[in-house]
Amino acid sequence: MINMYNRYFLIITFFTIAAIASNLSVIAQSKKGSGQMILNKLEYLEYQGVNVMLAHDFYPEGHQGGVGIIQNGHRVATNGDLRLEPTPGQWSPIPKVGKRVIDKNEISVRMEYPNPEIDRKGFNPIIYPDLKFAYKIRVLPVGKSFKIIIDLDQPLPDKWIGRVGFNIELFPGTLYGKSFYMDKQFGIFTPQANGQMYKSAYGEDEVMPLATGKKLTVAPETSGQRMIIENLKDNNLQLLDGRAKHNNGWFVVRSLIAKGATKNAIEWLVTPHAIEGWQSDPVVQVSQVGYHPKQQKIAVIELDQADKRRLPVSLMRVNENGGLETALKAAPADWGNFLRYHYLQLDFTKITRPGMYVVKYGSYQTEPFQISTDVFKHDVWQPTLEYFMPAQMCHMRINDKYRVWHGLCHMDDARMAPIDSNHFDGYISGHSTLTKFNPGDNVPFLNRGAWHDAGDFDLRVESQAETIHGLTMAYEQFGSKYDNTTINQKDLLVEIHQPDGKPDLLQQIEHGLLSITGGYQAMGRFYRGVIEPTIRQYVLLGDAANITDNKPFITSAVNTDPVSKQPSPADDRWVFTEDNPARSLQTAAALAASSRVMKGYNDTLSNQCLQIARQVWQDNKNVKPLWKVALATELLITTNEKEYSDFLVANTEGIASGIENNGWLVSRTMDLIKDAAYTEKITAAVKTFYTKVQQQSKKTPYGVPYEPSIWGAGWGIQNFGYRQYFLYANFPKIFTDDYMLHAMNFVLGCHPGSNTSSFASGVGAKSMTTAYGFNRADLSYIPGGIVSGTALIRPDFPELLNWPYLWQQAEYVLGGGTSDYLFLVMAADHVLNK
Repeated sequence: MINMYNRYFLIITFFTIAAIASNLSVIAQSKKGSGQMILNKLEYLEYQGVNVMLAHDFYPEGHQGGVGIIQNGHRVATNGDLRLEPTPGQWSPIPKVGKRVIDKNEISVRMEYPNPEIDRKGFNPIIYPDLKFAYKIRVLPVGKSFKIIIDLDQPLPDKWIGRVGFNIELFPGTLYGKSFYMDKQFGIFTPQANGQMYKSAYGEDEVMPLATGKKLTVAPETSGQRMIIENLKDNNLQLLDGRAKHNNGWFVVRSLIAKGATKNAIEWLVTPHAIEGWQSDPVVQVSQVGYHPKQQKIAVIELDQADKRRLPVSLMRVNENGGLETALKAAPADWGNFLRYHYLQLDFTKITRPGMYVVKYGSYQTEPFQISTDVFKHDVWQPTLEYFMPAQMCHMRINDKYRVWHGLCHMDDARMAPIDSNHFDGYISGHSTLTKFNPGDNVPFLNRGAWHDAGDFDLRVESQAETIHGLTMAYEQFGSKYDNTTINQKDLLVEIHQPDGKPDLLQQIEHGLLSITGGYQAMGRFYRGVIEPTIRQYVLLGDAANITDNKPFITSAVNTDPVSKQPSPADDRWVFTEDNPARSLQTAAALAASSRVMKGYNDTLSNQCLQIARQVWQDNKNVKPLWKVALATELLITTNEKEYSDFLVANTEGIASGIENNGWLVSRTMDLIKDAAYTEKITAAVKTFYTKVQQQSKKTPYGVPYEPSIWGAGWGIQNFGYRQYFLYANFPKIFTDDYMLHAMNFVLGCHPGSNTSSFASGVGAKSMTTAYGFNRADLSYIPGGIVSGTALIRPDFPELLNWPYLWQQAEYVLGGGTSDYLFLVMAADHVLNK
């Protein structure tokens, strides 16, 4: 669930997309038309438009892993594996995955329970039962079908018979209203979970099967989605609705391991219907918002690699009186292969006439977009500032005319977390609280300010600091006084679409600072994070005001439940601390920067920020110098004191060697530091970096460095664009604005896959309006929230589902996920209209 991206960002280096670097066009397209399923060079089974993967992805918490099926352009099934529960959830046990082995036409992977790397330890620990067993999953082609076979090393213990089974999950989003047959039973897949719950013999709440039998036919009336699953063993299949147990569940097909079974313990025959001669439809990818007349404008056309047609492509202007008129018609330029597709491009940079446009290729027509000098001035970054950021504000009530986004929340923040504990969402405490507070003590000054970090409600200090820093940069660089929100810190009330005479950017910066400075004031250090103590609170969907009673739990007082009049357990969030100099220095850098923009607006807060930043600088004299570059930069810009310029000059070599990470920061010091060697060395490093950016950007048709991963890459690419602005602004003779603008276009819709939505909800003609915010259970969105974006179903299938529960594709987050986007659009308007 939410924030799982932290763990997977850490391990993503193990998911290097080697096949991309070696050109994925090696797929033998001629074999797609053969009469049976074959094993292709990318180690998955293929027949026509059907692909069967085994353990290319291993992210079962995010519905990516085990046996997966792509059918006629849609991922329809995943997580085919042995599981200990009929409908597992996020923290359910998962096996340790071995190496994928190819033996002629058979794919196999050895698995085992438990996985010792995450059993009660690490980031997001999982509690495994006392059960150890190992097995092999085998997948092999059988004509136009394929078999799934499970071989166990040893029979299961008797007490686990009836509890371990093979599951495969069916994606709900494309099944609503479709029918199924299970032997003589039949029904439809419903939009809501209708499954009857019961108490199992093991004391667990489980869902009754929708049907049981030997043969399941999914969507028999739909040729592009019809799939038959047959159990070749004596026991039955079960069709279950996993959403009855977990809101983010999928439909599950399951069969149990029989007593004494080892070889061929599970044997299924699966036949996904393949449309004869199927090819993916052409897709045209453009910015869903549009383009400035001065901007480079390239439409990207995505084709099936077997599609050898090269049709003319047309840019059509929408006529003011109706209809379309041709502005440009040309043969598209051939770009080449990327992932599983072939790409063409239409460069229409020379078209500058203002108006609304569409691009047509064959029968495909894009949504309308504009060409205008005002394209980025209105309704592009503003929804982020006037909707999303208010909706994420903690310790406030958020009104939007007739609507309340959420009530006053978390006013009982926070109790000191237990020591020697490993929280289920990645917070780890050591042998000490590192403060004067004991575990369980109420810590003051934490019930003000901050934004809920993501689709959940925790407060991560790095997310708060990154947001503050990004908003500060936006205010300093572009000076926006935009005001469309009332933020009343006295009454803890926000009114959306009600100006109060104060710049919204400054009010939001102030709100974030109240939390960080408050925590420092109370504890003498930054908090690591503030988070719900129980999973039941953590997974709440909807109004954050329902998580706690807003009454601080004081151990010396009597807390009673208002209904039962009995002592009530504490529902207050926990505050975690840590000894992490690198994170402290980054947080202090945000404070040092924000002290500049708070001056004259909230002088008390400005002084506190600078004082804390100086203290953190003093407290970290002996840490790695490169950890201090950001803070030295911001303190230098704020104070112009020699101590900080001397530090940067003394570490010129290290800064130059790490120019990819800190070049955007130190670019802002070039006019402040009068040292020829510093200037020369940094400038040379920037030139080398620019050459690398050019080379990396040529590897995809989108003009940005981009290697798809199991997580959507939108946040990383917009952060790349954010940094590009500073490099272009401060080294205009080296960097161009092209890569910054390409990054923005990527986020706004020019990205791989059939879903060409803008990652910014409510922004552009087509956008992610089913997203992973706190209102995701309503299949809804928060305007201005930016999702993670198109992810990779390994090894080569880009995916962005219209489904709110995939956090690796559709989650909103704070930090760079929000402020980078807002900054990037402001920067585009500034650069193109200066």
